[in-house]
Amino acid sequence: MTIRQISTRDGIALNVRHLGEGPAVLFIHGWSLSSEVWDRQLRVVAEAGFHAVAMDMRGHGGSQAPLRGYEIEHLVDDTVDVLRGFGIDRATVVGWSLGGMVGLRLAHDRPDLVEALVMVASNGVAASRTTDFPFGVPADGPLTAILEAEHADRISLRRSAVGDPFKGTPDRHVLDWLHRISLQTPSWAGRAAMRTLMCTEQVDLLTDIRSPVTQIIGTSDPALSVRGARWVRDRLGSRLIELDAGHYPMLECPDGFDEALMSAIVVEQPHSRDT
Repeated sequence: MTIRQISTRDGIALNVRHLGEGPAVLFIHGWSLSSEVWDRQLRVVAEAGFHAVAMDMRGHGGSQAPLRGYEIEHLVDDTVDVLRGFGIDRATVVGWSLGGMVGLRLAHDRPDLVEALVMVASNGVAASRTTDFPFGVPADGPLTAILEAEHADRISLRRSAVGDPFKGTPDRHVLDWLHRISLQTPSWAGRAAMRTLMCTEQVDLLTDIRSPVTQIIGTSDPALSVRGARWVRDRLGSRLIELDAGHYPMLECPDGFDEALMSAIVVEQPHSRDT
């Protein structure tokens, strides 16, 4: 694995891990975490004959953390800059949680860059209930509580934020690992990215998505409405793969997740070495 720094159009240095050669697969992580969560999938995808690329979003992991610039449009611009930095013309995009929302917006705004989209623990359109997306809970109450907790006791908030979305109680070493990664994201970036996660609504994008889409979700995910994911599937005519997991299917059932991921990449990526 090699780590590179890619500069964005507004001068932010993004940390990017990459491994292997072949058709590109771009991984985008979720709120307050980093490309580290994709360690196993980087290896699996690279060994299958692909160029696996995993970026740290701005404010996360080893990337720079400006005070502003965490709106969905900026995060999408960053993914475009990463692809350009590697000279990648098209990629299968794998986005988890907030990364799934970024991936859907990228597929809408830049269909020329997206071979296929895989959304993990994400419906891509909204993380809370809106007028056009009647699933989940309204954003106001949870968002206010999270922002207040982030201000008052960031360390404790992050511990619960990364641990609670599992189906069951995660092993202590797994929770310690995720907590360490989460604390790399400073408070200003965490608060801004949380607003983007909870307040972005992209239902209107669904009518214009042309890339093949797969959702991989956990049926016991407390942070995701399964009904909402099925609703998005019905409107896109996309694939929906449901696993017995919470918000971390890649950690909670890694074998099943890898199988689902590779089926989405290989089926939807016509230029793979297997075809």
